[in-house]
Parts: sequence; structure tokens; C-alpha cells
Amino acid sequence: MLKFDREQQVFEIGSGVTVGGQPGEYPTVLIGSIFYSGHKIVKNHLTGEFEKSEAEALINRTEELSDKVGNPHMLDVVGSNAEALIKYVDFIADVTDQPFLIDGPSPSVRIPAAKHAAEVGLMGRAVYNSIDEHTGVEEVKAIKEIGVKSSMLLAFSMKKIWPEGRIDVLKGYEGREGLVDLAHRAGIVNILVDTAVLDLASVGLAAKAVYLVKSELGLPAGCGPCNASTTWTKGKEKYGDTAYQACDSAVDAVVQLNGGNFVLYGPIREAERVFPVCGLVDALIAYTNKRYGVTPKVKNHPIYKVW
Repeated sequence: MLKFDREQQVFEIGSGVTVGGQPGEYPTVLIGSIFYSGHKIVKNHLTGEFEKSEAEALINRTEELSDKVGNPHMLDVVGSNAEALIKYVDFIADVTDQPFLIDGPSPSVRIPAAKHAAEVGLMGRAVYNSIDEHTGVEEVKAIKEIGVKSSMLLAFSMKKIWPEGRIDVLKGYEGREGLVDLAHRAGIVNILVDTAVLDLASVGLAAKAVYLVKSELGLPAGCGPCNASTTWTKGKEKYGDTAYQACDSAVDAVVQLNGGNFVLYGPIREAERVFPVCGLVDALIAYTNKRYGVTPKVKNHPIYKVW
């Protein structure tokens, strides 16, 4: 198990969701996606029409699992356009106190939704997703003017695909401003680093990058292994559903065992699988790290719940 020499930053998002710290101090924050492309509860992605009862049931179930296992939950709220994303944000605000990611394919989608969140008093629960190497002057200006305080940084560039290169993206290289400085310039206080998973083989690279981010910068870090595992059709065909589910859980554990503070686990329906697995891994990490002077900082830690 890991213990980092560098002091680890800890941030609170919303009311009571803590992310960061040494492995074993705080549970892994689990982030499930809702209203994403292909989500069957969405009737019309352009207008933001969806089955409200089904969406609420999915969210309620994550809250039940979170209480049972001890891992906090956040919602990755995905919209294809600003109109739809704003509708989704309003719905989330009405049915849950969980923090949420404002997630859209472009600034033209994310910025209006972030502005709306600020206007209705939700900015304390919101995480902008994301600031990356393509973030321009106008987007930075808008983020700062709106008053966004929490954001994901997508630590990836096609010029810097290896784990060490993702640190360069965060720090800056070849005259380019690093994403950390860019985020500070945008007024971001709570920085979460997504080390970017592209395909199944890159899960290990992203997990190693998580380790490097925490070692060198002390920032909360994680990634979305589901970006790869959900497209691994050969796995299902070759090994069957049961083995596939086990493999899907294994890639989440790889991130945790490299110090990950959060896991973007993909479709919210996967919460049934993810919470028990990640809760158990957190408990094992915390139990082991007690020997090295690291103790859980919250009473609701999985170590007190899963066995």
C-alpha cells in the first residue's frame, strides 16, 4: 500500500464530500454518469426530456449504496447542449444533495450551465468538467467571472501520452502554460486531476499518472477506467458476462491501488457493482496503512462498514 511523502491536498465539495489525502484517510469518491449519450432514460437529448421517476430511482439507489458502504458519490451530469444540461442540473438540485459535474462537449454547453448553477446558488456543489489543453482565453475568463471554484483538469495531450508527460501538461512545457496555473488564473480553488483513459491498455498508464500527480503535486487525482472497459466487447465475447464484470471491477481497483481519490465509474447503473468493490478495496488500504501511521479521518469510512 502507498503513503506519499508530499503533503496531500484535501478539498470539500458540497456538503460533506471530501476528496484527496493519503490513501486510507478518506474513501474513494465514486462518480457515476447520468443523461449521457445512449442513456435510455433520456427521451430527447436535444430538449433534455427524460424519465424523471427512473432518474430519481437511480440517484436514490446511489445514496443508499453510499450510506451502506461508506464511499461518497458524485453525479457526472452530461448534456449535449446548454438547454438540456441546465434542465438536468435543475432536476439534480431538486432530488439530491449530491455534488455534480457540469459535463458537456464544449464551452458553449458548459459555460451557460455553470452560469445558471451560480445564479441559482448551486456553485458550491458544482465541479466544472473540464479544463484541458484546449481551454482558451474566453473560457478561462468566463469561468472566473461566473465564480467557478471546483474543476477537473484533464491531464492529457497527444504530444504527452506517457504518465510523466501528463505531469508536463499540468506543470507546463515548451512555453505552454500548465493546467494548474491555468486553473488558478481561472479562479479555481478545488482542483481534481483526471489522468485520462483512452483505451483498455491505457488504464495502467492513467493509474501510474495518478501516482505521479499525488507524488509530485499532492493534488487529488483519479480517472475513468470505464472509458475503456465498457468498449471491451472482446472481453464479453471471450469470457462471458460474469468474468467481464470482474474485469470491469479490477480496473477500478487498479486506480485505487495507485492512490486514486476518485473513480469515474461510468453509467450510474453500474453503482450496484462499483460500491461494494471499491468499498472493500478502500477498507483493505485503510487497514494496512494504519500500520504506517495513516488513520481514517471520517467515521463513515468503508473500513467500519464492509466487514
